[in-house]
Amino acid sequence: MEITTKFTIATEQGRSLLATLAKEIATEKFTSLIEPQQLEDYIEKKFNDKNLIAEMNSMSNQWLVVYIRDTPVGYACITSNGRKPKNQEEARIMRIADFGILKKYNDTLIRQSLLEKCLAIGKSYDGLWIHEYKENPLVAFFESEGFVMQDETCQHEELPLSSVFLVKNKHS
Repeated sequence: MEITTKFTIATEQGRSLLATLAKEIATEKFTSLIEPQQLEDYIEKKFNDKNLIAEMNSMSNQWLVVYIRDTPVGYACITSNGRKPKNQEEARIMRIADFGILKKYNDTLIRQSLLEKCLAIGKSYDGLWIHEYKENPLVAFFESEGFVMQDETCQHEELPLSSVFLVKNKHS
């Protein structure tokens, strides 16, 4: 299987590709967890052209897409923005703000390719953190890759879902 993970920039093609991929992954992730109108509102707010262009052009964010051959199958966003876990507020850490792979391509090698690129981006920092809804099946994957679930729980930033913080320190 030929797997590559590449940076994506805010060209028309990059934005369109990311929007399509993100909407499909969000639908797969949240359809059984929230009401259809909540999901529609979330997708419209987070992945509309104006917001996506602003997010892709932000110097705080880096967007990645993972491919099998030439087919885009997942993406991640690395950022310096977002509410950190309380015990990490003073640390120089980056956030994996979004990480998703289409269900039919959700394979260990694909997840690892995307995560390895995230880790490479964060290597000059003290670590990486993730704020993810509790029931996300990827939580177990992140834990298997050295991320540690924090004691702190809270509400997902944009959806009515209970969420957790996971942290991977540089020296762990």
